[in-house]
Amino acid sequence: MRLPSLQSLKTRLSRGALAFDAWVNAGLYEGGHSTTEAYERFQARMQIFAFRGWKRVALDLTSEGITIGTAGAMLLLFLAQPAFNLTSDNWLKAQDLAVTFLDRYGTEVGRRGIKHDDSLKFDDFPELMIKALLSTEDRRFYEHYGIDPIGTARALVSNSSGKGGTQGGSTLTQQLAKNLFLSNERSLERKVNEAFLAFWLESHLTKNQILKLYLDRAYMGGGTFGAVAAADYYFGKRLQDVTLAEAAMLAGLFKAPTKYSPNVNLPAARGRAVDVLHNMVEAGFVTEGQIQTALRNPATPVTRTRDITADYYLDWAFNEVRRMADAGKLRSDRVLTVKTPLDLSIQRSADQAVEGMLRRLGDQYDVDEAGVVILDPDGALRAMVGGADYGESQFNRATDALRQPGSSFKPYVYAAALASGLYKPDSPVVDSPVCVGNWCPQNYGRSYSGRQPLWLAVAKSVNTIPIKITTAIGKGMGITHEWNAAKAGRAKVIQLAKAMGVTTPLTDTPSLPIGATEVTVMDQAAGFAVFANGGRLAKPYAAVEVKNSSGEVIYRHADEKPVQVLSSQVTADMNYMLNKVVEEGTARKAQIEGVKVAGKTGTTNGYRDAWFVGYTGNYVGAVWYGNDDHSPTNKMTGGSLPAMTWHEIMAPAHQGIELKPIPGLNDRKGSPQVAQAETTGAAASAGGRLSRRSFEVLSGLNGLFRSVEAERSAATQPGTDRPARQGALGTQRQVPGLAPVDVAEGARATGFGTP
Repeated sequence: MRLPSLQSLKTRLSRGALAFDAWVNAGLYEGGHSTTEAYERFQARMQIFAFRGWKRVALDLTSEGITIGTAGAMLLLFLAQPAFNLTSDNWLKAQDLAVTFLDRYGTEVGRRGIKHDDSLKFDDFPELMIKALLSTEDRRFYEHYGIDPIGTARALVSNSSGKGGTQGGSTLTQQLAKNLFLSNERSLERKVNEAFLAFWLESHLTKNQILKLYLDRAYMGGGTFGAVAAADYYFGKRLQDVTLAEAAMLAGLFKAPTKYSPNVNLPAARGRAVDVLHNMVEAGFVTEGQIQTALRNPATPVTRTRDITADYYLDWAFNEVRRMADAGKLRSDRVLTVKTPLDLSIQRSADQAVEGMLRRLGDQYDVDEAGVVILDPDGALRAMVGGADYGESQFNRATDALRQPGSSFKPYVYAAALASGLYKPDSPVVDSPVCVGNWCPQNYGRSYSGRQPLWLAVAKSVNTIPIKITTAIGKGMGITHEWNAAKAGRAKVIQLAKAMGVTTPLTDTPSLPIGATEVTVMDQAAGFAVFANGGRLAKPYAAVEVKNSSGEVIYRHADEKPVQVLSSQVTADMNYMLNKVVEEGTARKAQIEGVKVAGKTGTTNGYRDAWFVGYTGNYVGAVWYGNDDHSPTNKMTGGSLPAMTWHEIMAPAHQGIELKPIPGLNDRKGSPQVAQAETTGAAASAGGRLSRRSFEVLSGLNGLFRSVEAERSAATQPGTDRPARQGALGTQRQVPGLAPVDVAEGARATGFGTP
């Protein structure tokens, strides 16, 4: 068989390719022609929908409205998701626990949750109470759907006119949403969530159900929640039996329960009740004649002593019990009695100390808020202050506010250094310039004191030393690169802080060793409790024992086993150094005569936060002062108000009790404190046993002699009229009206908090 020639094969391939190209071109031409004809037919048919003039304008506006509306709906859905995530299938029963709290002596101190057996039905609420509430808080309650634009506009107009004080724009539904799901934080995010949750409540509940929930759960001062409890507390009667004057006074409490509490300020409460009565007339609920009797005979509360209401404490304790119930530790019981470690005498001291400090010195230091946590060394919560005024704000600054701890964070760094075996309290360290990357911290006063023992760096609160120590810890792990070694050292510090009880996630930045991360007051108290108890984890707790409604004990905290997180040697060395902070460093104002105290001050950049966290063998206390909006104070340091407040709380707490030693503090041979104690002990043994009072008198005389000697030394220095306080402990600053305040705690680190 004869094969085709190569030339013939090429000719055939060329003709085939030409034919395929012609087929493709023809197809594209015919397809384009068909598409054009179809489009022309479509345009011809659409001409029937063509509009001109006003019809065209209306169509364009409608189209734009649909487009913008769709985009707006998508945006609203996006904004609503965080609010709706706060709800759950059992949100209405989230507080379906009835808990009675007892103090450490077994005395009832308060209740939280719903009382299942005696809650008042809505139909049984007196009409006067409901009208008084609606006329003052939300007159259009039955007309709006969660948000009232008309009421908000009226409030804005009234407030801008400057007549008769201020009116709130929030509806009752919005206020209930805040009480049920949100905190009192003043932020745009909270207001947005509040608005969406108000719509959500309106869609899930009837108006009467919303009103009843508000009347049952609103805080009304004196530790009472709801109108039923308030009527009993203020007037000693059932809510159904209150008079018009009493209903008006109760209605005046909803917005400002502390300000208008008749037990705190009766004239203000009566003035507020008069406003409520006139509001009832304006709303058309009563006539002018009907309120005359109430105006002539204002309500008078029953006489009560000013009770100690540990509201922040009980709120936290209730949340702890609820977490235990959710974890299945309390079986299925819902009516509980909880014995707490609450000490009302310490709680009273804490409340009074914070109130007194803010009243006397708040304006001077430009500070408005505080937080205090007092623990036993094992974590038992003795007292808590979550803010300046529970009635004004139920937001707990002791447990929920995240604030930079400043130098009060450094003990975690030093504990990690001691645990690594690279350092001892007497190890020499050098205070000199240091940088991590392009971040270079400096000490207060921008000066350096050179070579010194580690304990002195702790007492002076030097900023450069913790930075160097974290790098040294990393290098001790075999890492040679400076940046990587510093990062590895910080990781060890974070690991140890978490092991010691800091539950807040810690952000790793170069400035972490000097307190640029954020923690809570509770975190700091728990962490320092490890030093106070010999190195064991001290998770804070408020439930010593839980009983069900039958009186059966269903939980005991004593069954929990502590975990050792620091060795006894590291704990003893830390206690020695932190005792130096109080006796020779930045926390002298925390000293208690006759009691060994250890602790650490902290002041953050810009003086926004001031801390003192201290402990004895008996108690641990963390104190914070600052402002909710993070605005700077007037140069307040941890050695001023926080240390002074700690002293005012702890000094009476240590009276009349057996004083326990700080673990390992008196075991160090050769220290001045131990040498003096040994000499005193020998003298006591030789001459008979001295009483505690004798030791206090001798200690006072010793302090007096030291003061006289200091005055004499000052007199020999030309140009001074008081003891010079310069040198190893840094400069001192005189605050008007107060003794000199130690500011040598490194509060002005350049670039604090940023790498």
